[in-house]
Amino acid sequence: MAYDKFTVLRSAAVPLPIENVDTDQIIPARFLKATERVGFGDNLFRDWRYNADNTPKADFVLNNPTYSGKILVGGKNFGSGSSREHAAWAIYDYGFRCVISSFFADIFKNNCLNIGVLPVQVSPEFAEKIFTAIHANPKTEIEVNLPEQTVTLVSTGEKESFDISPYKKENLMNGFDDIDYLLNIKSDIEEFASQLPL
Repeated sequence: MAYDKFTVLRSAAVPLPIENVDTDQIIPARFLKATERVGFGDNLFRDWRYNADNTPKADFVLNNPTYSGKILVGGKNFGSGSSREHAAWAIYDYGFRCVISSFFADIFKNNCLNIGVLPVQVSPEFAEKIFTAIHANPKTEIEVNLPEQTVTLVSTGEKESFDISPYKKENLMNGFDDIDYLLNIKSDIEEFASQLPL
């Protein structure tokens, strides 16, 4: 299994209401040397999290113990810039399983879907409601229901639907990457191949 199965996630969330967060801010280029998906969480938002002497910046949200959870709520146009897969790896490795935004860069969105992070695109209005709720109460819970394709503010019951490719939805619910999916239907592929003319 490539990653944990994703069905329903209920968690507090970390707010990052900054627009146009690009992949170099998510994981700076100098940390792209590794080819395995481990260790990148340590450098997630590295230049925003740490000073030049590696001391934490107290005013950055990931260094604020008030906020925690497996959901990251980002501003509009999250994941823009270069297509590096490492940005999605860093988010997953840090512990986030879902990113909510009013708009994602397409390549970043697909990279997330490929490794078990669910990108949930909501309307700008609903995104603002989420930010407002988190700032009013950092323990505010959000429920992301993949089978029903809904995201809900638990405290008020307000919810919104989101779109996802049926193929990617199935993979996330099974914890499959593309290779796992093919291995899972190996017998179907072999049966189909056996019926082809030589």
